[in-house]
Amino acid sequence: MPILKTERLELRELCFADDAFILELLNEPGFLRHIGDKGVRSLSDARQYIAKGPMASYRRCGFGLYLVSLAGGGEPVGICGLLKRDTLPDVDVGFAFLSRHWSKGYAVESAAAVLDHGRRQLGLKRMVAITAPENHGSIAVLERIGLKFERMVRLAADPHDLKLFGIIFAE
Repeated sequence: MPILKTERLELRELCFADDAFILELLNEPGFLRHIGDKGVRSLSDARQYIAKGPMASYRRCGFGLYLVSLAGGGEPVGICGLLKRDTLPDVDVGFAFLSRHWSKGYAVESAAAVLDHGRRQLGLKRMVAITAPENHGSIAVLERIGLKFERMVRLAADPHDLKLFGIIFAE
């Protein structure tokens, strides 16, 4: 059942049946380069990733990363959603898409819907996003949905500096 719908996309909670898609996505060169190696090498690893990441977040926070598919129950194209990291004070928007679906506007469309959901349904007053400084595609998406660069940050487990973008919603 979709959590969010846009003109072209549906976002729903990830489930174990999405294991093959997650295995493919998390091993794409762009994901490995810009987001990092999550150590997902098998369908079993993918199910563990889904259970310990998105599913745990749904239970703990009431939100998480969602599967993004083409409207009407179509093919999965990526993931997009909200994360609450222990290392950041604010909820952040995250997304990743299969490279064959880049440059079609899906990241902007789904991230804008997630941002609106966080503001309207979850009552968030501020949201952030982090990305590698060289990830120009993600930076463009964040700027298109209204986030502004604030500062460089380093998360505890990451040896690299990341760009932090943020937005404060007007009352």
